[in-house]
Amino acid sequence: MITGLDHIALAVGDPEVAAEAYARLLGAQPAVAAGLRFQLANMALTIGPGGAEPVFGLGFAADDLEGTRRMLERRGVAGEGAAGGAGLARAATHGVAMALVARRLAPPPPSRPDAPHALDHVVVHTPNPERAVALYGGRLGLDLRLDRANPQWGTRLLFFRCGGAVVEISADLKAPVSDGPDRVTGLAWRVADPVAAQARLAAAGLDVSPVRPGRKPGTQVFTVRAGVPGAPALMLGGAEG
Repeated sequence: MITGLDHIALAVGDPEVAAEAYARLLGAQPAVAAGLRFQLANMALTIGPGGAEPVFGLGFAADDLEGTRRMLERRGVAGEGAAGGAGLARAATHGVAMALVARRLAPPPPSRPDAPHALDHVVVHTPNPERAVALYGGRLGLDLRLDRANPQWGTRLLFFRCGGAVVEISADLKAPVSDGPDRVTGLAWRVADPVAAQARLAAAGLDVSPVRPGRKPGTQVFTVRAGVPGAPALMLGGAEG
C-alpha cells in the first residue's frame, strides 16, 4: 500500500547547475552524499541526469515494497527493470515516471519563513481525466478528495491526497479526451511568509510574479516564472489542509 509521496525526481541535462538553482529556490543545500537530495518536511526533491528537457517523476513510499508491487501487478501496473525493479511501467502510468521506494523521510534542515518548508502539491496534466481516476484512485489507491470542473478556468481538477502532499490532476475542458500521455507540469511549495520569500527570490535573480491572493481563502501565492528547471513553480502561504 502506498503511504505517501517520498520524493519528486528531477532529471536534467546538468544536475549540478539544476541543484544550484534549487538551492536558491529552497534556501538550503542538497545532501550530496544522498545524490543531490533536498529534504523537506513531507518529501524530498532529488536531482539526477537526464535529457535536455527537465522531466519530473514521482517516487511513492510503501511500507511493504514487495506486497505493494504484487498488488499493483494484479491491478495492471507492472514493475519494470531488473527483477521487476522499483520503477513502474510507463505504459501503465500513462507516461509519467513513477517508482516505489521504502520511506526515507529524514529530518529536514531548520525551516525559515522565506523559504519552502514542504511540498503542497504536484500538478499532473492529463488529456483523459477518467483514465487518471482509474490509475491514481483505483490502481494506486490514493485518496480522491476533490473532483471539480470549473468552466471559468476551463479546467477539471482532481485532488488525490498522498500522505502529507497532494497529487493534483488537471484536464483541459476545451480539449478532446485522448489517449495521449500524462505529464508532470509543476510543483507548488508551502512557505510561511510569501512576501519575504518573493523578495528573497527576486533578489536572488529569479523571475517571480507579485504576491497575490490565492484561490483558497486565507492564502497568498506567487509564481516563480523562470530561474529553476521545470518552472513555473507556485509558492503558497497561509491556510493548509
